[in-house]
Order: sequence, then structure tokens, then C-alpha cells
Amino acid sequence: MKARQDEITPGSPVVLVHGLWMPSAAMALLAHRLKARQFAPQVFDYRGRAPFGENVAALARYLRALGRPVYLVAHSLGGVLVLTALQEHPDLEIFRAVFLGSPVLGSISGRKLAGCAAGRWLLGESAPCWLERRSICWPAAAPLGVVAGAAPWGLGRLLGALPEPNDGVVCLKETAVEGMTDCVTVRMNHSGMLIAPGVARQVIAFLARGRFEAG
Repeated sequence: MKARQDEITPGSPVVLVHGLWMPSAAMALLAHRLKARQFAPQVFDYRGRAPFGENVAALARYLRALGRPVYLVAHSLGGVLVLTALQEHPDLEIFRAVFLGSPVLGSISGRKLAGCAAGRWLLGESAPCWLERRSICWPAAAPLGVVAGAAPWGLGRLLGALPEPNDGVVCLKETAVEGMTDCVTVRMNHSGMLIAPGVARQVIAFLARGRFEAG
């Protein structure tokens, strides 16, 4: 996969990928903040409970149809979707990518949720993504930044205690990707990362420079 390290230019395309139960509108505020910094954000919409392989193929088609390399920002399951698409379609070219609270190593919350019929229904056919516990290696030459939350308020807490630190759904250790360029922990919960101005600043910093802001 060809590495792209171009400088940001006005109108640089950023594809936002939402999480499992989130509508595309959940990315609206982050998209607005990116647009204010002269990016051209657009959202890849998909049904999180649909067969994961179908979503991977749809994302690959979507990125190819754009006809140019893009920046990627993915939340939660969206990061697993991006990672898998890049693994399975090495011809896809990107500039840089940022994952927000993505359970790339599986999820304790997901495994607990899968323990009951209602939980399995909620996870749908994405369930294996939350259950797997395996080593994950970033497949692209382009830089990857990982943002993890450390405010333990969320659905996962209703299923029982989670190892600290966590964002209420995903544990910090579940977000680590071998080969990532940089990582940062923020005092924010899983869904709150999408609306927090501090997280948006970190995303913009990484997209622009390939590194998060210090401190």
C-alpha cells in the first residue's frame, strides 16, 4: 500500500465512519469542526448490525469511487471496519487515519452483551468483531493515530465492572493497534468523544501533522 504524506490543502477529503448503533448524523458535529478547518468531510453510512463482510466490501467500494486518497476518522466499530477493509483491500490509498475508541482487540463489554439473547440481537452480525481477542497489526504505510477514552460512563458499565481505564464501553488496552504512529488518552466517555472539542482538536492535529498534540 502506497504511503501518502502530503500536506493538508483546502478541501482535503475526510471520510468519517460511525459506530455500531450510531446514525451517520452522530458524526455531524465532528464533520462541522473539520469543515471549519478546511477539510471536506463526508460520512460513510452503513448498518452496524448487518453482515460485517458486506460492510467491509461496501466501504472499499465507497473509497475507490472517490477516485483519490483520503483521510479517515472512525469511531468504535467503524475503526474495526476500516482496519479490516485496509487488510483485505491493500490497493486502497489513504493519507492518515484516526480511530476513536475502536475495540480492535475485541471487547469485554461485547462478550458480556453476547451472553444473552437480547444482547446478541443488539450486536447483530457484527458480534464477532466484539468477541475476537487477537493481535492486530496496522496494514498501511500511512500513519495511524488512536484516541482512547478514560471516563468510565456508558453502557458497558451496566454489564458489570470493566478494567480501568475505560471509556464506559471499551477498555484502553482494547484499542491498541500494533504499528500505530501515535496514541492519546482523553478524559471522555465512548460516545462523548464525538462531540468533545478537545478530541476534535486532537483529530485535526493528527490529520494535519501525523502526531497528536502533547499534553
